[in-house]
Amino acid sequence: MSLEAEPHLIGVVLALCVLAAITATLYWMLHPPTTKAEQAAREAQTELAEMLGSVIIIFSKEIHSEHMTALAVRIARRERAQLLAAYIIEVPLTLPLRAQMEEEERYALGVLATAEAIARQKGVEITTETIKARQVSQGALDLAKRHDAHMIVLGSYREGKYSGAPLGRAIENISAAAECDVLIGVQGRKAVVQQPARVAPEQISY
Repeated sequence: MSLEAEPHLIGVVLALCVLAAITATLYWMLHPPTTKAEQAAREAQTELAEMLGSVIIIFSKEIHSEHMTALAVRIARRERAQLLAAYIIEVPLTLPLRAQMEEEERYALGVLATAEAIARQKGVEITTETIKARQVSQGALDLAKRHDAHMIVLGSYREGKYSGAPLGRAIENISAAAECDVLIGVQGRKAVVQQPARVAPEQISY
């Protein structure tokens, strides 16, 4: 009886091995291994979801981020991030930091009003702020730390105004020193520049 049971046991083991091999083959066919590109995309998406918490769009006399506003709004809406638009006025050393600079302050309010209109049109809450600083780059970096920013959005024209700095010196300084991610968008030559809303002088508060 033991002689008959031994071949039977061997057959069962072989059958189980064949079944396991077939099952593994079917699983591999139905769940092919992901490519490195797909894996990298998934990891990037996961990191983005964990990274974003607040997004800051920076504007200044040198930094023109109007064409990046809609993208920043979409990012903030998708990731449910807080959105802040800030215009930084660079105050010369010859003037006190709180000096009145009516023309640029009026322009800043127009830029921020346009950014606010774009965000509200997409159903995204946005906070706006006008900041005075000795340097635009330092003002942006201080603002990012104060608001614990996870991304700074900057816009630039193709033609740089500074020698050796095609994107502008302030943009290069911000991207080099920022502790968070920096998204820079260079406006195309054929792009239409969106004009900021006009603000009357009496709307400026000091």
